[in-house]
Parts: sequence; C-alpha cells; structure tokens
Amino acid sequence: MAKKKSGSFIKQAAILAFASIMVRFLGFLYRIPMTNMIGNTGNAIYSAGYYIYTFLLILSSAGLPAAISKMVSERLAAGEYRNAHKVFQISLLVSGTLGFVFMVLMFVFAKQIAEFFAHSPESYYCILTLSPTIFIVAIMSSYRGYFQGMNSMLPTAFSQIVEQIFNAFFSVYLAYVLLGYGVDKAAGEKNVILGAAGGTAGTGIGALAGLLVIMFSYTLLKPVVYKKTKYDRNRETAETGIEIAKILLSTAAPIIAGTAVFSMTNLIDANMVQRILENTGHTHEQAQNLYGQLSGKYVTLTTLPISISTAVATAAIPSIAASMRLRQRQEIKRKMNMTLRVSMIISVPAGVGLGVLGDGIIKMLFPDVPDGGILLTVGSVSVIFLALCQTVTGVLQGIGHVKVPVIGALLGAVVKVILNALLIRIPSINVVGAVLSTTGCYAVASVFNLFMLSSIMRVHIDLLGSLFKPLIGSAVMGGVCFGAYKAFFALLNSNTLATMIAILIGVIIYGLVMLLIGGIKEDDLLAMPMGGKLVRVFKAYGLI
Repeated sequence: MAKKKSGSFIKQAAILAFASIMVRFLGFLYRIPMTNMIGNTGNAIYSAGYYIYTFLLILSSAGLPAAISKMVSERLAAGEYRNAHKVFQISLLVSGTLGFVFMVLMFVFAKQIAEFFAHSPESYYCILTLSPTIFIVAIMSSYRGYFQGMNSMLPTAFSQIVEQIFNAFFSVYLAYVLLGYGVDKAAGEKNVILGAAGGTAGTGIGALAGLLVIMFSYTLLKPVVYKKTKYDRNRETAETGIEIAKILLSTAAPIIAGTAVFSMTNLIDANMVQRILENTGHTHEQAQNLYGQLSGKYVTLTTLPISISTAVATAAIPSIAASMRLRQRQEIKRKMNMTLRVSMIISVPAGVGLGVLGDGIIKMLFPDVPDGGILLTVGSVSVIFLALCQTVTGVLQGIGHVKVPVIGALLGAVVKVILNALLIRIPSINVVGAVLSTTGCYAVASVFNLFMLSSIMRVHIDLLGSLFKPLIGSAVMGGVCFGAYKAFFALLNSNTLATMIAILIGVIIYGLVMLLIGGIKEDDLLAMPMGGKLVRVFKAYGLI
C-alpha cells in the first residue's frame, strides 16, 4: 500500500513536471524571438518590471496554493469534506482581496516603484501592464491550491499550459507591434521601452486564459464536491470562516515570506547590479546590456530544470501533509527520500549540461545577441542548489515546519547582498559576480534547510546517496557532451547542429549510465506515467 501511495504521489508530480516542462519550453520559444527583437537593453527593462511584479505577486498570493493544498489534503484525509470545500471558498475571498489591493498599489505607484526598487524608470510601462495580472493570478491560485489538495494535478497542469500558450503568442505579437510605435521603423529604429511592455502585456492575457480554464474545470467537478459535502458526517468538526481564514493566513504567511526572500534575489540584482556597474565606470547603457544578459539569458535558461524540482516539491506538500495528519511516520520518510532522490536525478545532469554547453546554447538560442555564455557556464551549479533548496522546502512545508525555509532564505539573501557588493565591483568579474552570489545564496539556504529537516525528523538525510549516482552519470554525460560538441562543430561547422546533437547524445548517455549503475530503479519507472511500458522495453535489452 505504501508503494502504491508513493507511486500515486510521483505520478501527480510527473503530471505537474510535464506541464512545467511544457510551460518552460514554450517560455523559451517566445523569449528567443522576443530577446532577439528587443535585445539585451529591452531584456533589462522587461526583467526589471517583471521581477517587481513577481515580488508583489508573491506577497499577495504566492503562498496560498501551498497553504490551501496542505489544509485541503489534511481535511480530506480526516474525511472532513465540508471543511475542505470551505477552505477553498474562504481562500477565494482572501486571495481576491489581497490581489485587488496589490493591483491598485502597483498601478498607482508604478513610477516610484520603477525608479526606486528596480533602478529602471524605463520599466514604468511594464509595471503598468502587469498590475491587473496580480488580481487574476491571485484568484487562480485558490483554484490551483484546491485541486492540488485533492491530489488532482491535471486541472492545474492544463491551465498552466493554456496560460503559457496565450502568453507566448501575445507577448511576441505585442512586443513586435509596439517596437515600431512612434519611431521610424524603416530606418531600423526600435521603441524597446514599449516593446518590453508589449512582452509583459502577454503575461496578463495568458493568466486570464488560464483562469477561465481552471474555473471551467471546477464547474465540472462541483456536483461531485457538493455530493460529498452533503453526506459529510463530521459536522461536529465544522470550522467557521474566521477560523479557516486565520489558519490559512498563518500557514501561508511563512511560505510567502520564504518565497518572497528568494524572489528578492532577482530583485536584489535588479537594484544592485546596474547601480554598482554604473558606480564602477560603466555607462547606463553598458550596465543595462550586462544586466540584460543576466536576467534575460542566465535566469531564463536555468529555470527550465528548476521547473521539474518545483513540480516535485509542489506534489510533495499535500502528500506529505496527509501522511502527517494520519501520523504515518514511515510513509513520511519514504516520500521525503523519494522526493529528494527524484529531484537530484533531474537537477544534477541539468546543471552539468548547462555548464558544459553554456556558450553553445546561448549562441544557438540568441544568434542576434550571442553574448552571456560565461554566465551560464559559471552559474550552472546554482541549478543543483536551487533544486535541492526547493525540494527540501516542499518537504518542510508538508510536515508543517513552514517557518524554517524562511530563515534559510533570509540567510541566503544576506549572503547574496554581501557577495554582490564585493564581487560585482571587481572589473574582471562584473556581472559574473551576481551569478556567483546567487550560487552562494542557494548553497547556504540548502545546507541550513537540510540540517533543520534532519534535526526535526531525527533521521539521517542520505544526501550523498541521492547525489552519488546522479553525479557519476552526469560526469560521464558531461565528458561525452563536451567531446561530441567539439567533434560535430569541427565536422559540420554549425554551432546549432553541434549543440543539439550533443544535448541528444547527453540525454541518452545519462539515461543509460543511470540504468546500468542502478541510479534509476524499476519502482521509479513504475511510478511514472507509462512506466510499465518503459520497464518492459528496458528489461528486453537487459538494462534493468
């Protein structure tokens, strides 16, 4: 039974992971033409506005899905269907109120926010266009948290994909249209300020599409929910709206705080990088260009593998919370170790691959603005630390210790600020210092969270065991990838073809090595969608 439950949890994680990969992939697709259109300067303007939006979004609602899913799953595990649905109803009211307040604040004070927080007055229009999105996403977060608490990730996954499809199309289209507004387009002039704002406008349109999809999903589910609440026999445990709101806010607040601190790493860079560069002799345009490489390329590319670990952590919260409610200590340990292992199996090779092929990937994706490969190569290890940090954070939230990741995130943010101030001002390092400080930030937070989790659960966290085989597989993969890239580049004289072939070979090599050394087990495959077919294929070839 335990294996079955764990398998179900991993399948739900796989659904979210697939959606996250699709979302990130679509994000790449639209960021490539948009970056090539608006350039590094436009990327700097876009990112400054977007990071402000992300930070305020987190303050308004980002912690709610995790809090809602935890509360709903706990009540469903106890058979309290009426209370579980009431959590959703109250969360709609809370999220809608918070979203509206932050939307108004963002719209009214857009100019001041752009100048003070982002050191980018050019981001004013980006902030304006993003302000309504906060309200839309806040409402959507309640629906997604409710479905996740019911261990049903399909509505969230589907809404995420639809959201990104609309986002991708309208971001590129509006950026293209507004680039030519008020300038001599025939002479090659570009209005990068409005072009960047066009890109952010697509975010709001996508969010609205995603909200409509998940609301429709809820409409289909509503008869089943009402039937269960009607025959709920646990009426003596009925909770009031005020009680639920208090629990919701007290649960969400630490999650919001922790997430906000990590979001501040991007906000810290938006505020510090350009200021320090300008103070050390760079012009405003040069500083924008370097910051655009950081925000538009390094951050964008490193978020793809992170989306998978985020999905694993998201699925872990309600699953572990339910086991915690039922006091299933062994099941908690099982899910905790599985979550950590799956996260490392994915993030370690991703970090190594980005490090080895960083320059080739940048030149392949951004041929019009091919600089910035060094940032990806140097900062690739941050992928592993961030994935580890997010995964352990999900486990800690699932067992109810939501304040611990906040402290870890704060420690990481302090390290980030100190290293930024020390490293960016060194001429030979400049913007690379921001990448190094990000790695330091996540490393400190990861170590702290792991130590606290081990202490709380009074168990030895086998991090080395989770890392050892992925490191072996990734080391072999990295060497083969590097050799393959050099060989095919010399043979074909095409960076794009050489990079794509090297990536494909790397994926195959890593998978084979992991199967041969037992890094991927039969139980892992069986827990995945279509895992049975994969097992039969691999057994036929003697790989497992």
